[in-house]
Amino acid sequence: MNQSALPALYLASTSVYRRQLLAKLTPHFTAVKPETDETPFSGEDATALVRRLARAKAQAVANTLSEGLVIGSDQVAVFNGQIIGKPHTVDNAIAQLSQFSGHSVTFLTGLALINATTAQCQLIVEPFTVSFRILNEQEIAAYVAREQPLDCAGSFKSEGLGISLFSALRGDDPNSLIGLPLIKLLQLLRNEGVDLLTAGY
Repeated sequence: MNQSALPALYLASTSVYRRQLLAKLTPHFTAVKPETDETPFSGEDATALVRRLARAKAQAVANTLSEGLVIGSDQVAVFNGQIIGKPHTVDNAIAQLSQFSGHSVTFLTGLALINATTAQCQLIVEPFTVSFRILNEQEIAAYVAREQPLDCAGSFKSEGLGISLFSALRGDDPNSLIGLPLIKLLQLLRNEGVDLLTAGY
């Protein structure tokens, strides 16, 4: 199957991290900003939240199309049963990492793939757990100053120097930690008859 015969691929995200991850698989996709309200529902747990938002983001873009495959993704960090958001400020990033020192944080990534032609939706949630070594104040401050992870849930970039903060990683796909579980995405695409390895995307 040549590229022109394949369904167009859309990423319902403006995240530079997700665009970079998908670009490792194929350059042939269009990133579109999904018009989605990301406010959690009252009493909604983390798993339900990322499932709903991943689907809502993909659906928002699919609703504007007559054909194509749309990828939606959403991620939260969970620590001590509480959802942890992006720090946005240096002080918040330092406070988050100080909390995490010597403990584990689980990241839940929702992934949706919607076929805009058939309205078929595949939906999964991928967990990934990060264990932090015991960190001192100087290490935390130095890390935040160097990488400025202010737009990253959990206040680190695992693809960069953030790896220096960890004692262990547990999960099936380290890409999910960055925001897009590529192993599961490739399977969802194969379920739709698209094999990026052989299709010439």
